[in-house]
Amino acid sequence: MNKMAVINKFFTLLALSLVLLACGGKQEKEQESAEQAHEEHGHEGGLELSEAQIKAVGILIGDLEKKNLTAVVKASGQLAVPPQNAAQVNVLSGGIIRKINVIEGQRVAKGQVLVTIENQELLQLQQEYLTAKGGFSYVEAEYNRQQQLKAANAGTGKAQQLAEANYNAEKAKIKALEQQLRQYGISLAKLAAGNLSTQVPVLAPINGTIGKINAETGSYAQPGVSIMDIVDNSKIHADLVVFEKDLANIKVGQKVDFQLTNQKNEPIAGVIYGINKSFENDSKGVVVHTVIQKPGANLIPGMYVTGLIGVGTQLSDAVPVEALVRSGGREYIFIAEDEAEEAHGHDEVESGSHQEKNAEKSVHFKKVEVRTGVTQLGYTAITPLEKLPEGVKLVKKGAFYLQSKSSGPAEHNH
Repeated sequence: MNKMAVINKFFTLLALSLVLLACGGKQEKEQESAEQAHEEHGHEGGLELSEAQIKAVGILIGDLEKKNLTAVVKASGQLAVPPQNAAQVNVLSGGIIRKINVIEGQRVAKGQVLVTIENQELLQLQQEYLTAKGGFSYVEAEYNRQQQLKAANAGTGKAQQLAEANYNAEKAKIKALEQQLRQYGISLAKLAAGNLSTQVPVLAPINGTIGKINAETGSYAQPGVSIMDIVDNSKIHADLVVFEKDLANIKVGQKVDFQLTNQKNEPIAGVIYGINKSFENDSKGVVVHTVIQKPGANLIPGMYVTGLIGVGTQLSDAVPVEALVRSGGREYIFIAEDEAEEAHGHDEVESGSHQEKNAEKSVHFKKVEVRTGVTQLGYTAITPLEKLPEGVKLVKKGAFYLQSKSSGPAEHNH
């Protein structure tokens, strides 16, 4: 072998060695990146977070729910209370308002004193009652005497009839005056003792909450003009307008799911208890009355509501809208798999020769592709593309965060 051939062979071997060295370094880097990604995300296609991380980012885990989102009739309306649960406070006789004992928004009980009215004309009514009461003793005595004469076949029939007529008339007059005084809140016992009053207490006609107060201290209260309103929201219900095309499917006893504009996806359930038999305001809509099963403190008459009336039994798996994420034109949910315990940190506590390590629970989240259906009242019907385990737990809130951590910024799309 000549000298030139040896030199060429040497350079050929050197180039081949450099190529093999470069390939080995690339494989080591790829393996190191894969191990690092597996370390961060826990498992392939998923993510593992500690309980502290779950709490910090606000992830909410819950059960997969069944919702009736297909066999429903959608209707809108307003919250209202029955007439017997709303009242206007009026006075029987005009007078000056001397004291107002309540404020707007205050809870009151039936019979509670709301306002005190002063009316000088009440003195005349009380005097008339005392006069009638005092003169009745003579009329009653004459009536009893004529009754005794009648029993003994003595006296005249005309005198007996006159005594009986006067007795009945005076007795009826006293009862009428007593009823008037009771309506004004004047005690008959105190009046009999000679205690006359010019002040009238105005009482609450129902239990409820004080609404708008239309008077102030020192103003004149007129009969027929409301001083204030009282509303009892414990019997609040929803009046939904259902149009003619859907009326055939609506029946008393059907369940209704509500959504209010001022509450975020909080479930409110109700049941239909009445259906009007006439169209509302010359429209092709009929009012359907629905009682709310658990009325909350935030429900106020006049609020606008949207209701889904269940007209069938087609239940399907459903998740909150916040539980869905989109990636590459597909839709996914995250399910929470069994918890695992892992060593946390390197803090060690020595007790003699014993050492303890802190263990922290972590949860593995797996992304599952689903096919979505109808969306109603903040929920979307889904069909998982793989069989979910029995009693599966899923992420109801915080899926956006998990998607960004598991997919990376280039792939993320919510």
